Amino acid sequence: MAKVAIEMVKKAGVDLDKLLDLLVKNASAELTTYYYYTILRANLIGLQGEGIKEIAETARIEDRNHFEALMPRIYELGGKLPNCMKEFHDLSACPPANLPSDLHDVKGILKVLVAAERCAVRGYTEICNMTAGKDHRTYDLALAILNEEIEHESWFSEFLGEGPSGHFLRRGDTSPFVSKFLK
Repeated sequence: MAKVAIEMVKKAGVDLDKLLDLLVKNASAELTTYYYYTILRANLIGLQGEGIKEIAETARIEDRNHFEALMPRIYELGGKLPNCMKEFHDLSACPPANLPSDLHDVKGILKVLVAAERCAVRGYTEICNMTAGKDHRTYDLALAILNEEIEHESWFSEFLGEGPSGHFLRRGDTSPFVSKFLK
């Protein structure tokens, strides 16, 4: 626990309990999304599915990285993760990214993927709004994750034909915005 960090966050007017609640719920969403994306990616088969698999894999790995980056900040601020994985899963900020009933419905899988990303964008926007100009470290972390989540949403929404986003699949490194928090 970083006592001065906690002191400064409170002194800046941030509701520490609410912030920790949001951070833990978003960490849960990241780890559970990593799990569900593993299943979704495995079901992206056939001509349509194979073209999306690499993008789903990048989003999956980056969601795991988001969890790994959030966890230290939660503990720095005096919070903790639940001891029980089922409890942790059930408090997720976003609903489970379950497979659609038709496992061969690539468009249905895309709708699940884009819905998960949109939930994440909302969650990190809320954290950014709460911490902007008050808790610089949490803001910087949430903003980095937000940038990646917006790109994920853009990738999946393009496949749904919602229009061009101007974003391109990353080559090489994953988590270009969050990687500095993983060192």
